[in-house]
Amino acid sequence: MNRKPFRLPRSVRNWTSIMGAALASVSLIFIIFLFLISVVFDAGSSYLGIFIYIILPIFMIIGLILIPVGMLITSRKQAKAGAEKERLKWPSLDFNRPEIRNATLIFGAGTLVFILLTSVGSYEAFHYTESVEFCGKLCHKVMEPEYAAYHLSSHERVKCVDCHVGSGANWYVKSKLSGLYQVYSVMFNKYPRPIPTPIHNLRPARETCEQCHWPQKFYDRKMRMKRSYIADEANTEWDIQLLMKTSATFSAMGLQEGIHWHINPDVKIEYRVHPEDPQSIPWVRFSNLKTGESHVYTDPDSTIIPQALEMQEIKLMDCMDCHNRPSHNYLPPQNFIDEAITAGTIPHTLPDAKIIAMQVLIQDYATRDSAFLSIEKQVQEYYKLMYPELMEEKKADIAQTIKAIQDGYSRNIFPVMKVKWNVYPLHLGHLETKGCYRCHNDKHKSDTGRIISRDCKLCHNIMAQGRPGEMQFSQSMESLEFQHPVNINDAWKTKLCSECHHQLY
Repeated sequence: MNRKPFRLPRSVRNWTSIMGAALASVSLIFIIFLFLISVVFDAGSSYLGIFIYIILPIFMIIGLILIPVGMLITSRKQAKAGAEKERLKWPSLDFNRPEIRNATLIFGAGTLVFILLTSVGSYEAFHYTESVEFCGKLCHKVMEPEYAAYHLSSHERVKCVDCHVGSGANWYVKSKLSGLYQVYSVMFNKYPRPIPTPIHNLRPARETCEQCHWPQKFYDRKMRMKRSYIADEANTEWDIQLLMKTSATFSAMGLQEGIHWHINPDVKIEYRVHPEDPQSIPWVRFSNLKTGESHVYTDPDSTIIPQALEMQEIKLMDCMDCHNRPSHNYLPPQNFIDEAITAGTIPHTLPDAKIIAMQVLIQDYATRDSAFLSIEKQVQEYYKLMYPELMEEKKADIAQTIKAIQDGYSRNIFPVMKVKWNVYPLHLGHLETKGCYRCHNDKHKSDTGRIISRDCKLCHNIMAQGRPGEMQFSQSMESLEFQHPVNINDAWKTKLCSECHHQLY
């Protein structure tokens, strides 16, 4: 029996359909090839996923669309030229005609394969766009500071979307819509440097943070040891041990006192921010939800006029008002240099190590490369001038110090995006920024004369402090009076820590 040759409709014989079929076929081949590379050989980068699950599928779909478009255009041209006796309004599915039968078979099988690939691809594309790699590496220059700080945080195993989006379709759709503008901004270089904060319209912290951090199940008080070094020739060590009053003395008392009292379910704390200074909070309202007691505290030194203050949004205090940088904290130079000396990456015995580190890190540099070159040059010249006899004896220590300063710089300062610690201040604490002192400054008063106290012992007790061998220790659970590492008399009692520490670095 003679078989008729395999034939397709004449309308498929056009350049548009042929180019579409070629584009779809080549895209599919590349998708399979790159997928095998990423899975079998465990190779690839953040951009590989973009090509596999987003870019190449788009080209494949365009190619598949071009095939019927070309066929339709050709059919109409043939009809107008009189190639067919009658122009049908609806296609005739006559399976006795080999070309119709073959086209239907190819279209049906192709559709099933395409639906299968689309389902798998859509699933993988969804998960890829939810990944940390996608968030941090795709827009490398823009997100480099956040990505670097994220990997140094305690939330490194928590995916970005778990905090920035959370569960539920509503916030997922919102995030994807806002992401469209972000893609546009990156593609056309429209994004500001640095990215301004606070970010508005974020999901409330109580809907994300509290999925893991449960306020009703809190930790008892915590002992914290901080080691720092004075900027002198000997890099003099200074230690302080703090008992952090995160909650009540006894866990059975619940959230009746301590730092986490602010999120007591029976308490509501609201505030207004100065429109020109996010670090200034001129208005606070405390409400006891059980007793109905309420007090409004205002700062008489605030520069905002009462009418303008009334127009400001009233915000409800939550975890993020203190823990505002839980995953993207950029350390000030004195802190990451102290950590480097403690870890031994900067030799403690190298004279003036802290001094020269501070001198080179308080300067602004245009790029990371220029910063690295300048750091190396300045450190070398400093020791040539101040300690020429150590240039050979301490050569390895000097080189090690240079590398440690450069490493600390690369993890905390990002000149291209103009990001460093004082651009995105941390509200937890009060040393380099106002932090707690935004409200706890002895200035906020109510009409009845109540004040929001600045007493340090509300949050912590000093259990030990001083230089090694000269430490002061508390003989009971009572706090020692703070002793400043450098003699500044009693200035620390009247001035905010950030007034000096912010200006220095």
